Amino acid sequence: MRLVDISKNFSGYRALHKVSIDVFPGEVLCLLGDNGAGKSTAIKVISGFHEPTSGTLEWQGEMIAFKSPRDANELGIATVHQFGGTFPLMSLGRSFFVGLEPTKGWGPFKRIDRKYSNEVVVREMQAMGITRVTDGERLIGSLSGGERQVSAIARAVHFGAKVLILDEPTAALGVKESSHVLRIIMQARQKGIAVILITHNVTHALAVGDHFAVLIHGEKADDFRKGERTREQIIDLMAGGEAMADLEKEIEELTGSSSN
Repeated sequence: MRLVDISKNFSGYRALHKVSIDVFPGEVLCLLGDNGAGKSTAIKVISGFHEPTSGTLEWQGEMIAFKSPRDANELGIATVHQFGGTFPLMSLGRSFFVGLEPTKGWGPFKRIDRKYSNEVVVREMQAMGITRVTDGERLIGSLSGGERQVSAIARAVHFGAKVLILDEPTAALGVKESSHVLRIIMQARQKGIAVILITHNVTHALAVGDHFAVLIHGEKADDFRKGERTREQIIDLMAGGEAMADLEKEIEELTGSSSN
């Protein structure tokens, strides 16, 4: 998948300006940037929530235009938001198949096949390392934040996602749960899925990323492969090199004046 010179304006406000990014199967693209950098707008364009003001999207060498998220879903583009997009008072089985419920029976006797739904969600969750989930009737709200993320990722993979967009999946998680989510991301990559990871956490990005793009004020400030930038260079770029230099200068001046 490719974004070619994508721009997006909202009532005179420029959220994206001529952003070009390549997304490759079997790789993790880390989309980095501070708040307001344009990351959310970019993923909404990719997932069909926004039509670009200008520029084109390409899929397998052909130009495409999404009118809605449904168009993107039909191509295999799935988005998992920070809390998994789940429903706390819904069972795991129902949540896993929401909108795509398997049924049994016919005519007026047709009903949701809860047994099948529950068996599938337990199998898929356990395959991704959540072994304590043994009952598909369990409520989503009883899971930890990391387990909700895994549930949503497992759902996307089960339904054939070709591009998996993860929006700050580790932002609200502890170290152990974050590590588990990062392992799941690597599993998805090994299946040949193109993963787009939106994150503020440079350490997490460097742990799983193959390809990196940094957005600043809606423009692509850098685009590089794993190993081509140090952690410090990436952090400095995300923060704005000049701003960090000014801050360091101020700290030096304050430290110097306090010592005198």
